[in-house]
Amino acid sequence: MDTAIKWLNDNSDMLLHFSIQAVIALLILFIGLKVAKACDKLTVKAFEKRKIDKAVAGFVANIVYAAVFAATILMALSQVGVETTSFIAILGAAGLAIGLALQGSLSNFASGVLIIILRPFKAGDYIEAGGKAGSVQKIEIFSTELKTPDNKVIIMPNSSIMSGAIVNFSREKTRRIDLVIGVGYDADLKQAKQVLKSVLDKEERILKEPAYNVAVLELADSSVNFVVRPWVNTSDYWPVYFELVENIKVSLDEAGITIPFPQMDVHLHKD
Repeated sequence: MDTAIKWLNDNSDMLLHFSIQAVIALLILFIGLKVAKACDKLTVKAFEKRKIDKAVAGFVANIVYAAVFAATILMALSQVGVETTSFIAILGAAGLAIGLALQGSLSNFASGVLIIILRPFKAGDYIEAGGKAGSVQKIEIFSTELKTPDNKVIIMPNSSIMSGAIVNFSREKTRRIDLVIGVGYDADLKQAKQVLKSVLDKEERILKEPAYNVAVLELADSSVNFVVRPWVNTSDYWPVYFELVENIKVSLDEAGITIPFPQMDVHLHKD
């Protein structure tokens, strides 16, 4: 006990100095975290003022936050006497080892950068990629967040998105609805075609240009199939799609035109 007290007395100045430096380092960490969060918010606001996609703003803000946080850590370590040049060299070697161990994460980061540069989609777009579909909520450093129509949230690694085809359903202002409608072989084809056209003519949300197309597609096994292809605004796609299917069925029924369905005739023979 006496030895400990003597050591404390002999090294009191050093301990006081180290304590002050440690307190300053903690203050640097505290202030640095506040500054990093502030930079994050300022970056997002700056992008919003310039009307840049909020997904891009979130991605850049994440990088800014990470850079400021890393600088804060180095400053705090320097304050307590750690040689930052040596520390940076150690971090570089450790980073290489970690990078080799976390190749997937680095791939996600690189894919995130490509998403920002190539801009295959933006926040709010409805896309299909990596076997999943949903509206883009935000793009982060390693992942992209999608929300499905039934309000599920999907967190997808960026590498999964960029490794395959990306289908963007929202980029263009207009979309074409593709319907295949079958009628019986005994139906009057001209009458059936006129009924289909009349349903399309009554739907005000169908665009005049490009004009819709109604034509015989094929002579199938049990039906004559018409292709019905109207163009609509992208935002009207599903509402018009559902109403057309219902109205076509009702109109064909009213005209006495049947929509056949697959059926099998079984014949029994007595010996």
